[in-house]
Amino acid sequence: MGVSFAQLPAVIVRYLLTIQITDLLDIAIMVFVLYKVLTLVQSTKAASLVKGLFVFLAALALSSLFHLNGINYIMSKMVEWGVLALIILFQPEIRRVLEQMGSRRFIAFFTHAETGNTMDTTISQTVLACSEMSQSRTGALIVFEREILLDDMVRSGTVLDASVSSELLKNIFFVKAPMHDGAVIIRNGRVLGAGCMLPLSKNVNLSRDLGMRHRAGIGMSENSDAVVVIVSEETGSISVAIGGMLKRHLKPETLENLLRNELLPQEESDSDKQKFFSLLNLLQPKKNGGKDDAE
Repeated sequence: MGVSFAQLPAVIVRYLLTIQITDLLDIAIMVFVLYKVLTLVQSTKAASLVKGLFVFLAALALSSLFHLNGINYIMSKMVEWGVLALIILFQPEIRRVLEQMGSRRFIAFFTHAETGNTMDTTISQTVLACSEMSQSRTGALIVFEREILLDDMVRSGTVLDASVSSELLKNIFFVKAPMHDGAVIIRNGRVLGAGCMLPLSKNVNLSRDLGMRHRAGIGMSENSDAVVVIVSEETGSISVAIGGMLKRHLKPETLENLLRNELLPQEESDSDKQKFFSLLNLLQPKKNGGKDDAE
C-alpha cells in the first residue's frame, strides 16, 4: 500500500531515527571520495577522456537497443579490457593519488614532531636570502617539500644535510657556483639537496616571459604539493608556485606571510586532530549507562 502525503513526515522521521553514526560516516567518506574524483577530472586532461568514455557507453547501449550485433560484440569485448585501458589512460592521475596516499600526512597526523621553531627559522632565513638575491638579481629555485616526498628529485642533484641559512642559500646560487643552475630542496627545515633537476611544466598557456627556472618551478608544483620559491635572474622579481599556479612580483613581507601560511598550518592541524579524536569518542561505546568513568 502506498504512503499518503499526510503520513510522509512520520515515515521520514522513522527512517531518520534508524540512521546511525557509522552510516553518516560511510556517507561522508563516499561523498568526499566522489568530490575528489570530480575535482581531479575537472582539473586535468582526464575530463576529455571521461567524455569519450560516456560516448562509448552510449554507443554500446544504442548498439544493443537496435540489435547491431556485430558492433555490440566488438564493443563488448572492448569493455572486458576497459579496466586495464583506464589504468593506462589515467596513469598520471592514479600515480598522483597513490603518492598522496603514501605521503607522510597520515603519520604526521598522529605525531607531535616539534618542527615549528626550525621551520620558522628556515622561513626567515629563506626570505632574507631571497630579498638579497632579488636585489643582486641572482637566480634561485627553492623547493619546500611537504607531504609528497621528493627523493627522486634529490637524487638528481647533490645530497646535503644542512641547516638553512641565508649565507648557505646565497653561496649555492652564486652565479659561478657548480650547483647554481639546479634547485634546492628543503625537508623539515633542512637543506636536503642542491643542484636538483625539476620537471618542466607541460602547460602550453604559460606566458612567454617565463624562463626555464619558472617553468621548472611550476612543473614541480604541478607534480607535487611542494611550495616553490623562484627568484628571477633577469628582473630579480620573487615568485611562488603552488599547485601549478604562479604568484609573481612578491615583496619580501608578502613572501614571508605566504610561506608561513603554507608551511606552518599549526592551528588548522590541531583543530583537525581535535575533530578526529572527538569523532572517535562518539563512536566508542560508553560505559556505566552512558557516563564516563571518573578517575
